[in-house]
Amino acid sequence: MAATAVRKARPAHAAAAAHASPLERRRRRLFWPFVAPALLLYAVFYIVPTLVTAWISLNDWAGAGPMRFAGLDNYRRLMLDPVFHDAFTNTLVILFVVGGATFALSFVMTIILRDMAGRKAVRSIIFFPNIVSGIVLSILWGFLFQADGVVNTALRGAGLAHPPNWLGAHLFTVIMIGLVWAQTGFFTTILMAAVDRIPRELYEACDLEGASALQRFRHVTLPLMWDVVGVCAVLWSIHAIKLFEFIYAFAGAAGQLPPTHVWNTAVYAYAEAFSGVPRYGSAAATGMVMLALVAVLVVLLRRLFRRDGVQY
Repeated sequence: MAATAVRKARPAHAAAAAHASPLERRRRRLFWPFVAPALLLYAVFYIVPTLVTAWISLNDWAGAGPMRFAGLDNYRRLMLDPVFHDAFTNTLVILFVVGGATFALSFVMTIILRDMAGRKAVRSIIFFPNIVSGIVLSILWGFLFQADGVVNTALRGAGLAHPPNWLGAHLFTVIMIGLVWAQTGFFTTILMAAVDRIPRELYEACDLEGASALQRFRHVTLPLMWDVVGVCAVLWSIHAIKLFEFIYAFAGAAGQLPPTHVWNTAVYAYAEAFSGVPRYGSAAATGMVMLALVAVLVVLLRRLFRRDGVQY
């Protein structure tokens, strides 16, 4: 009788597990063997390096020899360094200004390409910058804007005797334009993939109601691809904060660092670690600031783009 009471008192999930089919029990047994390698790789290549970087940021270290614990001194130094202030400001400008321009152009391209004949071919063409190395893109961009480059040659041909020195006072502006050019095709391709899954009947209904292209985009296209826009925003935020090679290769000369007024936080971290006297603690602290900024932005973007799934 006592055994019967114990059997009746067993939790419901235990009873369900006992009556699970052989296939279900096999799937449960195979769960951790399949997941464990991925978790191990994630821990080795992401979690452990992050923890090591956090520890280095609390120390004064030149890359060799013993570390000297410095507490939060590296972070205080960043807060007092005007070069870091400029680099952080440039990072925010790239994040919001370049990102805003990139998404605006991507939305315009999405509206234009939706009903355009040969849109798949055009999509492949505008995606081209993303299959080329960032170093190659930056060198190409430099050829276009150097003193005797294509842009100045065209301006002289148009009658402008003294074209601007693009690689001087306008250097950061040219970098931002280059980033917009390089990234627009990538996000247009993703947004177009989201548009392709929207039923055409919805657009036909808009046409019957006399809706304009802007109204169709605002009331049909954008709401139905809102989740994809959120993914694009997260991808851009991560890319903008860790951007390095385009600025370094375009604005630097013969392996030298670019001028400090175009640095972002990634270039600043590189300069701290590999330029002059190595300061790995300061570079690691910069990396942790970048990580914190990414984390905050991802949380905010997930809240901003959170919505229930749309069925269509």
